Parts: sequence; C-alpha cells; structure tokens
Amino acid sequence: MVLAFALGVQTSVNAQLAQVAPKGTTTTQQAPSKQWDFFISHASEDKDAVVRELAKILTAKGFKVWYDEYELKVGDNIRRRIDNGLANSKYIVVVLSPSFISKRWTMYELNGITTRELYGQTLILPIWHNISLDDVMSFCPSMADKMSLTTNNVSVEQLANSIIERVNIDKAGH
Repeated sequence: MVLAFALGVQTSVNAQLAQVAPKGTTTTQQAPSKQWDFFISHASEDKDAVVRELAKILTAKGFKVWYDEYELKVGDNIRRRIDNGLANSKYIVVVLSPSFISKRWTMYELNGITTRELYGQTLILPIWHNISLDDVMSFCPSMADKMSLTTNNVSVEQLANSIIERVNIDKAGH
C-alpha cells in the first residue's frame, strides 16, 4: 500500500514536472552510472585498525569499493552520497565495534542497510572488531544472528580473503 502510494506520488510529480520542464529535457532521475561491489560502513575510529587497509586490499583485488575516503569530496552532501552508495552496492561490509554502536550516524546507515536486506536487495557482511556477542545483542539483535567475521587473531588480508570467498560462492550460485 505504501509503495503503491509512493509510486503514485512519484508518477504525479513526474507528470507535473513534465508540464513545466523545457522541451527536450528529462524529468526522471537517471540511475547512477557507478555500481560498487562493496560499501564499507564503519566508525571513523576504526579506520586505522581495520577499515582503510580492508578498502585498499579489496580495491587492489579489482573490486569497486564505496569507502568515504575514496568517494566523499569537499562540498558533497554527505547523507545523499552515503545513501547513493548504500543503494548502489552489492554487498555491505559492516564493521561493528564499540565506536560503531555509540554513534547516531552509523545507526542511520545500519537502518538503511537492514531495510535493503529486508527487501532482498543486498547482503550484509559483518565484521566484529573489539566487540562481544552481548554488545551486539544489546545494540542490534538481528546482527547477532548473522555469521560474522572477527578481527580477533586475524589479519585484515584474511578478512578480505574471506569476504572475496563469499562473493565467489555467490557468483557460482551456491
């Protein structure tokens, strides 16, 4: 019902715009041309320990990675750019940590991520960094139920290889 209403509103808005738009222009939004393999959702405090190296490794292995240090430029609307990255990424790597669960911004991202997954549009690949099962259960019980990677006694290279292995399994259709 809500989706039908939203589609009706969008159709109505597009029709109204078509009446006032100059001839030869389009009134519908174009799909973004860039598609990312991974979006890395993280707290900035975890960049040095995990995130920056993970983004570098995945990129070096030929994957397109939405990582804030690669994608955000001065003057960008941060929320729009993040929403675009979330909407146009095949997989979302979520680095759960004490810093992640203490921030409103990461909760905003996680809400968008879980909504996409509810509609079958993405796959969440969680990494636990210096966080316990009890912490995750208190923060987001649905994330505690996911098979996760952990940074305990594992190199970032090993994390990247595990993520790539999952992508290869999905590509093979298993």
